[in-house]
Amino acid sequence: MKKAKKSAFLLLASVMSLSALLAACSGGNNAEEPAKTPAAETPTAEQPAVDKPKEKVELEFWTHWGSTTRRPIIEKIVSDFNGSQDWITVKHVFLPYGEGWTKALAQIAAGNPPDVIIHEIAKVAQRADKNQVENLSPFLAKDDISGRFHENLFEAMKYNGDVYALPFNTDTRFLFYNKKMFAEAGLDPEKPPKTWAELEEYAKKLDKIGADGKIERLGYHPLLAGGFELFMLNAGKGEAWVGVDGKVNVNTPEHVDALKWVMSWDERLGKENVETFKATFGSKTSEPLIAGKLAMKADVGTFWTQIRDFAANRDDFGVAPLPEYKEGAGHWSVGGGFSIEIPKGAKNPEASWEFLKFMTDYDAQKYWAQFNFDNVANKEVAGDADLMADPIYAFSVENLAVTKMTPAPVSAPDFATLLNPEIEAAIQGQQSPEDALAKAQKAIEDLVAQHQ
Repeated sequence: MKKAKKSAFLLLASVMSLSALLAACSGGNNAEEPAKTPAAETPTAEQPAVDKPKEKVELEFWTHWGSTTRRPIIEKIVSDFNGSQDWITVKHVFLPYGEGWTKALAQIAAGNPPDVIIHEIAKVAQRADKNQVENLSPFLAKDDISGRFHENLFEAMKYNGDVYALPFNTDTRFLFYNKKMFAEAGLDPEKPPKTWAELEEYAKKLDKIGADGKIERLGYHPLLAGGFELFMLNAGKGEAWVGVDGKVNVNTPEHVDALKWVMSWDERLGKENVETFKATFGSKTSEPLIAGKLAMKADVGTFWTQIRDFAANRDDFGVAPLPEYKEGAGHWSVGGGFSIEIPKGAKNPEASWEFLKFMTDYDAQKYWAQFNFDNVANKEVAGDADLMADPIYAFSVENLAVTKMTPAPVSAPDFATLLNPEIEAAIQGQQSPEDALAKAQKAIEDLVAQHQ
């Protein structure tokens, strides 16, 4: 297993790159609310730098974090903010993933938006282009906190040179694997696969196929444990499907090769067999890696909490970078995350700004990271000694160095609706990979042209 070291953080700020995902990710949407909140030291806020009004201000803060894990954590941070000063009261409002964003658009149009909202990090520029968020540059001009963030995350908050959100959290994807299964198959548990060729070689040794041809266990399968996009972007060195300059990077030799490789797993194992096997997957103790149905899986770092909570022995599992497309190509991963924003037309933007500062400052970010096992936007917190003492968390921080974000470009809104159906049609055997990517390239280029 690749050992994570605290020193990895020192390399982080100089090597992290801007790019994309989707995402995904990081937030639950279960509306249950437990009575008990994890105990921790109360974060403290900076004194507001704005003139305080004579009467208290009440803010609505919308998030999609309603799970039994995340809701008490976010509400503890809100409570700490409310207790840290005497003129702003924040009320947390939970709305399911996506629903809150749709409702916020309607209320922005009606002139009655929430005061602060958590939103997907990939589309900040699109919201700025549509005048849906407040410009934060005037606040930063008076109170510059830009230095607290990972540079690539802060850059993703910009549109036409101005800043329209602050990054809150992020994520990265890497390989989780069952060391016990490796040993049983004659593989070294401390030497996970480094390339796609090794990944496939290892997987074949770990597969268990019954006498009747039915799959009992798979070493790996990219469509069951990672997804086509992750591997296609890995092959393309993490470059976005559509660059910020409008250049479309869909139909490339690397992407064609990657799509063929992804499809080859179904061809080898039998698509019907794979679908039947997939139908047995569940969650918690029945999650396929935890239940022993998969030996390897690519997922976000927070997946470790499922191993921690539901695996019979979490020491059976290790982590490693995503295997390289080819030796020397790079262990590129993709990331997403969420931003914290002031919707356009918010009634008390100065008070909202004070809350944004608190939410992205050290104590609040550490509390979120500590109890969610989540990568946060504050780069100083990322190297906190308490957090880095956990080797899995430390590895997730190290992996940010090869993680790129792919913000959705203003020139190609919703380009995925043109890309994904073509790729899915290829995977279903309805067209060749070459035709799929050529058609998607042309359609997205036309879309970009319409927005220039």
